Amino acid sequence: MATSPRTFVIGDIHGCSMALDNLISSCDPKEADTLVFLGDYVDRGPDSAGVINSILQLIKRCHVIPLLGNHDWMLMASEQDKSIMDFWIQHGGAETLESYGGSHRRIPASHLAFFRHCQRFHETDDYFFVHANYQAELPLREVDDETLLWQHTVKRFPAPHVNGKTAIVGHTPQLDGLPKDHGHIKLLDTFCYGGQWLTALELQQGQVYQANNTGDSREFPLSGSDDPI
Repeated sequence: MATSPRTFVIGDIHGCSMALDNLISSCDPKEADTLVFLGDYVDRGPDSAGVINSILQLIKRCHVIPLLGNHDWMLMASEQDKSIMDFWIQHGGAETLESYGGSHRRIPASHLAFFRHCQRFHETDDYFFVHANYQAELPLREVDDETLLWQHTVKRFPAPHVNGKTAIVGHTPQLDGLPKDHGHIKLLDTFCYGGQWLTALELQQGQVYQANNTGDSREFPLSGSDDPI
């Protein structure tokens, strides 16, 4: 019997290719399913190149909507601006370049094309998705990159958006490894590179899937995220 299409939202990966591959194995997306990635594919973790390779394979398998994170922005901007390159190297870019053989010039054209394809935000009938944060009173197309890509929710926790939709964001790491549900906003960066978990939220059922860098996986309802199994 055919199943209804599912939508998975995946938080910040930060070079953790093993966790990503294990997470995708747990979710097992089908051709009709959608994967929304909240950005920050690269930096800090050991295998940013492997992360992008895995996502490029997923694009052949199901519907993938990649958002741009601030670390992905730095990767692209650093090629033309030495000051950004220096800042990027100090904030995880060194690990990314190592995964590509030590040089920006060795990043494959297909990977650069992927980053250029990433969106600032995505909306459905009931949800909207951004990497970092939003301004509750502004249409998403009018929100600046400083907010969309860089602003942590601990610095400015947003009110419900005027569009009435539920926000799903990454960027602000949840140091206990658990996603947070605040009703109008759900936080999915669960600090994978820091020894915690990579998270996927399946929207239709509210089910959380997690995997880490040591090969463990688990799942639980978002409403029960304080006591996962």
